Amino acid sequence: MVPSRTAQQIPVVVLAGFLGSGKTTLLNHLLHRSGGSRIGAIVNDFGAIEIDAMAVAGALGDSTVSLGNGCLCCAVDASELDLYLERLAAPSAGIDVIVIEASGLAEPQELVRMVLASEHPGIVYGGLVEVVDAAEFDDTRAKHPEIDRHLALADLVVVNKIDRVAEAERVLALVRGLAPRAAVVPAAYGRIDPEFLFDCRPGEERVGQLSFDDLHEHGDRDGHLHTGYDSVSFVSGQPLDPRSLMGFLDSRPEGLYRIKGYVDFGPHDTLNRYSVHAVGRFLRFYPEPWAPSGDRLTQLVLIGSGIDAPALAEELDACKSDAPHADEHGMWGVLRYVRGSEDEPVQEP
Repeated sequence: MVPSRTAQQIPVVVLAGFLGSGKTTLLNHLLHRSGGSRIGAIVNDFGAIEIDAMAVAGALGDSTVSLGNGCLCCAVDASELDLYLERLAAPSAGIDVIVIEASGLAEPQELVRMVLASEHPGIVYGGLVEVVDAAEFDDTRAKHPEIDRHLALADLVVVNKIDRVAEAERVLALVRGLAPRAAVVPAAYGRIDPEFLFDCRPGEERVGQLSFDDLHEHGDRDGHLHTGYDSVSFVSGQPLDPRSLMGFLDSRPEGLYRIKGYVDFGPHDTLNRYSVHAVGRFLRFYPEPWAPSGDRLTQLVLIGSGIDAPALAEELDACKSDAPHADEHGMWGVLRYVRGSEDEPVQEP
């Protein structure tokens, strides 16, 4: 039996990058532009804090771990990380997403392994984001050659301080070559769209219960930071064929940064819809029981830059299926990306 994602599961995003790359600036930006979501942050060598996304960064709430003089400077093992995750994932904390900001000298792969190894039922791994300093990228590679390995593991790479580089396209092309499986996003002052990492929620509605209209409207909200980004909204009352959808996902273009929403696989699983979460090459499906009443729809939002929106919509349309019976092995490709299946996705380290 493949475990379902519950409404209480909170994505845990690992934010990594060498000293000075702009991780804290990016995190502060997320805290202020999260659209009403509450972000739990584990920062500065794992000093755990819980911050209301609508308040100033660093403001402590009632359900925080008090930092006293500012940070917890200690070696953290998997059991200690679990304690922090348990604190932030408690229902009483009201957290929607947890961001682990690694120290500048941390090994991202080990942090990812620790999150994946966690047995806490309230959290789920949400991807690895690597931040690089575009202005110092050549020097950083010379001093820290291991950055090439870090980039190869990333799901999303933020090329920060791009405004300070005369040869921006050269740096971006170099990073893309080193991070072939990641979405590569240029940024200045750490300003990226939070929707690249998690579903921002309006008002008091919980993540995991967002309607399709919420997802779509939030992506087009006033004051959007990146008007150059494109979005595709896809709705189908006809189920999708799992093989066809996996073919689409396996061939998604470089500029397609984010895919989110719900999929109806019809006769392949009549009990569940499948929530899909993709950041760059990272992909997960989460089976969720259908509501007793209401329409059974596939509802997807795709966000990217330089993408051919009409062509992507046509490709998704071609995934529709009216077959009354399921192919016995049709779901195998999808189930590889469901947490708890026998084979873990090859994208994860």
